[in-house]
Amino acid sequence: MALTTDVKAELVSVRNAPPTVRIAEVATILRFAGGLHSIAGRVAVEAEVDAETLARRVSRDLSEIYGVRPDIAQVKSSSAQAGGTNDGARWAVRVIAAGETLARQTGLLDARRRPVRGLPNRLTTGSPEELAGIWRGAFLAAGSLSEPGRSAMLEVACPSPEAAMALVGAAHRLGVTAKAREVRGLPRVVVREGEAIRSILGIMGARRTAVTWEEMRQRREVRAGVNRLVNFDDANLRRSAQAAVAACARVERALEILGDDVPDHLRTAGSLRLAHRDASLDELGHHADPPLTKDAVAGRIRRLLAMADKRAQQDGIPGTEAAVPAGLDD
Repeated sequence: MALTTDVKAELVSVRNAPPTVRIAEVATILRFAGGLHSIAGRVAVEAEVDAETLARRVSRDLSEIYGVRPDIAQVKSSSAQAGGTNDGARWAVRVIAAGETLARQTGLLDARRRPVRGLPNRLTTGSPEELAGIWRGAFLAAGSLSEPGRSAMLEVACPSPEAAMALVGAAHRLGVTAKAREVRGLPRVVVREGEAIRSILGIMGARRTAVTWEEMRQRREVRAGVNRLVNFDDANLRRSAQAAVAACARVERALEILGDDVPDHLRTAGSLRLAHRDASLDELGHHADPPLTKDAVAGRIRRLLAMADKRAQQDGIPGTEAAVPAGLDD
């Protein structure tokens, strides 16, 4: 939630955009944060947002671009809109007197006075700057950003599937992969890949937050990499320890089965294994007199076990594998 607040605070401070970009942004805010209402038989335009600064920005843009005088009212929302920053006070920007004219101008109504379910075609086919304005408006109205990690995502709640597809199309034209999906029956647009999230943040104008988010993502990836290495090393140590215990148990059983019939060179290899239980084969070879290669040590231990298992089979008794403790014989 803190990241969402940071993004919106940065986006709402964007200034000096060209008129066409301001139009794309405010029209998208009206589409994603509210829509059309009928009040006393007249068409009214209303947008409900989660910050007073955003409400005043929308009001100013509507006044400067379209010459209307919106009303701003503080309202209580029973549940926060997706992408909102609190569950309490929200602000509604309403245009009643010139509502229908404004709805036509912003593309909320078509030429036949029918509500537009998506976004006006003139906006979604605009310049990259206008497409960035669309995304900025959509995020300000209903966007959210989670922290980097497995479930990291930038998400925008949409008023209709058509609006979601229009937003996805705008993202693709900007070179960013976004997907439309439904969550509990509500359409949403989601950007998941880390580089895509950083890119769309920068495109919208939240460059400081994009840098912060990327730094957080890199720190998490480094920590995750370290944890994977530690877990890998721990697993290797466990496997090595288990293998040593199993090998020693089999050698002890082999010497027991063969008794005095063990050839001296095989008995020496087996005794080295039991005397230095945690040593590697290479280290066992250095302990021998004269020194042996690790292959020579491994070969002698294999022959010792094979000889004992053959004798056990002939005598009808348990072989060396039977000496391995339960759980170590996989």
